[in-house]
Amino acid sequence: MNTLNPPQRAASRHTGSPLLVLAGAGSGKTRVITQKVAWLIEKRSVSPEAIVAVTFTNKAAREMKHRVGELMKDSGRIRGLTISTFHSLGLKILRREAEQAGLREGFSIIDPKDAVGVISELLRGEKATQMDLYEKIHWQISAWKNAGIQPDALHVDGTSPIINAAISVYPAYNRYLRACNTVDLDDLISLPSALLLENGRAKAYWCARFRYILVDEYQDTNGAQYAFIRRLAGQGNGLTLVGDDDQSIYGWRGALPDNIATLGDDFSNLEIVKLEQNYRSAGRILKIANQLIQNNPRLYEKTLWSEFGFGDKVPVLACNDEVHEAERVVAQILRQQFEYKATYKEFAILYRGNHQARILEQKLREMRIPYHVSGGLSFFDRAEIRDMLAYLRLLTNPADDRAFLRIINTPRRGIGANTLEKLAQFSAARSLSLFDGVFENELRDVLKPKAFDTLRHFCQRLVELGEDAERGDPVEVFKKLLEELAYQDWLFDNNDEAPAERKWENIEELLGWMESIADDLPEQGGEAEKGRLSQIVSQIVLRDILDRQANDKEQDQVSLMTLHAAKGLEFNYVSIVGLEEGILPHRVSIDEQGIEEERRLFYVGITRAMKNLTLSLAAKRRRYGETVQCEPSRFLQELPQEELIWEGKGSEMSADKQRTNKQAHLANMRNMLGG
Repeated sequence: MNTLNPPQRAASRHTGSPLLVLAGAGSGKTRVITQKVAWLIEKRSVSPEAIVAVTFTNKAAREMKHRVGELMKDSGRIRGLTISTFHSLGLKILRREAEQAGLREGFSIIDPKDAVGVISELLRGEKATQMDLYEKIHWQISAWKNAGIQPDALHVDGTSPIINAAISVYPAYNRYLRACNTVDLDDLISLPSALLLENGRAKAYWCARFRYILVDEYQDTNGAQYAFIRRLAGQGNGLTLVGDDDQSIYGWRGALPDNIATLGDDFSNLEIVKLEQNYRSAGRILKIANQLIQNNPRLYEKTLWSEFGFGDKVPVLACNDEVHEAERVVAQILRQQFEYKATYKEFAILYRGNHQARILEQKLREMRIPYHVSGGLSFFDRAEIRDMLAYLRLLTNPADDRAFLRIINTPRRGIGANTLEKLAQFSAARSLSLFDGVFENELRDVLKPKAFDTLRHFCQRLVELGEDAERGDPVEVFKKLLEELAYQDWLFDNNDEAPAERKWENIEELLGWMESIADDLPEQGGEAEKGRLSQIVSQIVLRDILDRQANDKEQDQVSLMTLHAAKGLEFNYVSIVGLEEGILPHRVSIDEQGIEEERRLFYVGITRAMKNLTLSLAAKRRRYGETVQCEPSRFLQELPQEELIWEGKGSEMSADKQRTNKQAHLANMRNMLGG
């Protein structure tokens, strides 16, 4: 307790009435919960079995339990303590109260993907292309369950085909689950919550069992989770809720920041403690964050402050387009790394949507800066890139069976599973690769004529293209292959326009990379060798492998992630890109009056920065295949302008900064050449 500041200590020692701890970003909220659990057990002699701490992820629950164990210095003293997710707590109650909840002993939990399959069957769906529709229907049913809305409260009104389909299948879906003695994830909250409301015996037992309830990230609770906790807490005298309404960013999945206001209505004796001292960020970063969030209506005011230094002014990079933006952000990382002798793992680039990562990845790769994409697909993990790498590998190594199996039906050419199974058996019996097996005439006796001809023609064409690539320009040969495959048409036929456009842009980037590698190959016989395809493929595949190894070992690398994924993390140097209307705030949020949550999302991003923050925007940007003019985000005007330095908006870079930038680039070039 001596290591806590006064508000933290007050929150950790409070009992006897409901407590709301408004914990600002970086204010040590998890520490308050773990200290309070230890204090209750050690100083108040509360049995560990009478305490439950609830959070949202298994990882957070494990970390919390570990920290409590370290505080107690004896894991045996916390035996019986419940630290779990909402779903695990609901499961614990349902296991004991199965019959009362309308279930049989030994009930199972259905996976969300299987739940979508059940909905497909109930609607008699057959086409794989309809799975996206069934997922939307499942999401709608989940939203109703989380809001506590039962099927009999819904009526078809013709406003939306998806909503009407969800209304029609909702009762049948519930009946199917009960008939199979199964629950879905939403039932793990709604069923025990209903039980606590309707069954007096169960309510008395569980309220007596859990006399102290502590909830982390309270601002992220939805309606069902709040009702569950409220009913479990009884009079609420042992209830502690820790959260920050300024960091509520999950409205799209049902989180209700208004639950903080509701709490005051449900518990008239609610006590409130504010944690405003920040242990993460420089003072200037906090000043910017405070002024931004004041533009949102807030039930309880709080102002973050820090004992750290005030810090540097925040540069705002006004760029020509997304390519220029990526170049300048990467240049800023190089400069700061050189100037502050920082490691790459101290840097993070944050963005609103995963699609913004592509050009940033490209520029980081060009400068040989290691990076890791969190919460999204890295360049090499994208399906279209893995398809193309499989084609390239097969052109240079026909014995690569894994590459053969990946591309034999991509794009589709009517080769069924039965044909591939027969080919595999035929080739294995002769110790041949699948590719070589296609050229055995005896295969005619195994396959149907059409299947055999399709396979033979396809493989023969790959042989010819491989030979052309060895004799001439491999990049041009690969472009020819793409044209013959009609891969671009196939992408647009099987995807919506926007994702298809992004996928094709990734293919074009791969082609550009191949051209760059080919240009760097050594000269032979006085003529530039255009590049044996095998050399190009080897370099690309090696980079893929090294990137994966770096990610697996959590090596020194820049972090790329969405603003949502960044919550709970911190970095010395943070860049937030794409500060334009339609991106941040997102265009959907503008249309649906979600500006307040977008502002909170930006606030979360700002408060990830410990030492330095950089903001950037572009004057124009490619969207859906077209170049559009961009308008600066309204949030930029809400920041204290005296704390910003606009670069590229009629301002000139200082001579010192220009010199540092040049030195950083020279140092990076030396490293690249040395590598």
